[in-house]
Amino acid sequence: MAKTMIEETREGRVTDEVKLIVRREGVDVNKLIRRIATGRVIIIRSIKEPDKVAGVGLGLTTKININIGTSSEVLNLAMELEKVKVANKWGDTLMDLSTGGT
Repeated sequence: MAKTMIEETREGRVTDEVKLIVRREGVDVNKLIRRIATGRVIIIRSIKEPDKVAGVGLGLTTKININIGTSSEVLNLAMELEKVKVANKWGDTLMDLSTGGT
């Protein structure tokens, strides 16, 4: 059975994901391992796209997630497109949560 990231770091292993976060965030690898091992940092990744890795927690940069979407009650495409512009400039992720509208 595969070990979890927290188990790996508790054993002192530096995984590829940890190395990637160290490079992106410019943090000390030993501090990052300790913070993961104690639950003060988590690493999230996409199963479909393994290169999509982000560290969240103590001592790391703030991540910005922007949600856009229309509904049957609110349909303002200009406002949603403005959110896309902001997301492209400042955000880390963009999710379309549209549930309706035409």
